[in-house]
Amino acid sequence: MNLCRSPKTAVEFEQYYLLRWQVLRQPWGQALGSERDSLEQESFHRMIIDENNMVLAVGRLEKTSQFSGEIRFMAVCKSAQGHGLGRKIIEALEQQAQILGITDLSLKARENALCFYQKLGYTSMGFSHLLFDEIKHFSMNKIITHEKSHQQAASMALQSVWHDTIPLSKAMNIHISFYDGEQLITHCDGDFNKNLHNTMFAGSIYTLATLSGWGWVYLQLRQLQLRGDIVLAKADIEYHMPIKGIGYAKVSAASVDGDFKRLNQGRNARINLTVHLYSGDNLAATFTGSYAVLAAKAKK
Repeated sequence: MNLCRSPKTAVEFEQYYLLRWQVLRQPWGQALGSERDSLEQESFHRMIIDENNMVLAVGRLEKTSQFSGEIRFMAVCKSAQGHGLGRKIIEALEQQAQILGITDLSLKARENALCFYQKLGYTSMGFSHLLFDEIKHFSMNKIITHEKSHQQAASMALQSVWHDTIPLSKAMNIHISFYDGEQLITHCDGDFNKNLHNTMFAGSIYTLATLSGWGWVYLQLRQLQLRGDIVLAKADIEYHMPIKGIGYAKVSAASVDGDFKRLNQGRNARINLTVHLYSGDNLAATFTGSYAVLAAKAKK
């Protein structure tokens, strides 16, 4: 049975890039290595493998701005073409785009692939460029909507609290791209938060992580219809690698520990959680925070 996922090991990445080269570069005499560019580390990679771990299809998504993205390097091995694998790669990349807050998705289609992308809802915007002096490419666009499970009303309420009460969150343009009660994903303006090395400023990473953790607690209180003031009591962050491009933060229910029920008894609660921050598919930083929720005082 075929499986669609991101490459996980160095060997898998080599197989992933090899198929990309064999389909998109080798037939036109391009050297091995020409199938890669400087954006690999900050991009999202998906591949389809068979039961023997052979790579059958590949594709890449990159964020071109906070709310836009581009699909590139789509390739299906010759023996697997015509079985819907290209469609599965596109669907996987579009799903990733949705939870990242991308609303405008683009790609450059070879002339012989125009009909394929049109059937998937992409609109041709006209001729783009000529590759290797012979392969016509056309610009194509598609508007992406939120995942159906995204709780937009709750997310907008939290976003309003941030932007109305914390000026830095508005300056950083912190947004919630996805929240379903089990997972919260946030992101911010890549250009505003870059340092002199053209990577995300460490202070911006810490701020995004802190507010994402605070936001998770806020959303849980809202869902449980509880009240309380949220205060960061203790925090630690470990930076694993620079965040190139546009980073994002993720909080998952599995990484949260604490009991909100104490608030019903008029007692303070303590919520411990972990926020993971990413550059593309790569883990770039880990934030651990302990948030105190101060119970609302009973009215006399």
